[in-house]
Amino acid sequence: MLYVRPNNLANARLGVVVAKRLAPRAVTRNMIKRIARELFRKAGLPATDCIIRLTKPVGSRKQCASSRAQKSSIASELGRLLGSQQGEKA
Repeated sequence: MLYVRPNNLANARLGVVVAKRLAPRAVTRNMIKRIARELFRKAGLPATDCIIRLTKPVGSRKQCASSRAQKSSIASELGRLLGSQQGEKA
């Protein structure tokens, strides 16, 4: 889920919320945050406040926490969310 609100600053800001109940492993939570920050940095959004909040469970304790498939799935979903804001403001 992506929440966006314009701000009065010269740059965009990002907040990432990844609940432990939705991503039980710290490795997974940290990976999601790293990917979100990198995609946000590359997106070049106008002066907005963005909050990314995880709404569905990602993986489980039994799955590999940072598999290539999981990384690409997360990156594509976050890219789609941030890309939707780029199109509206451009």
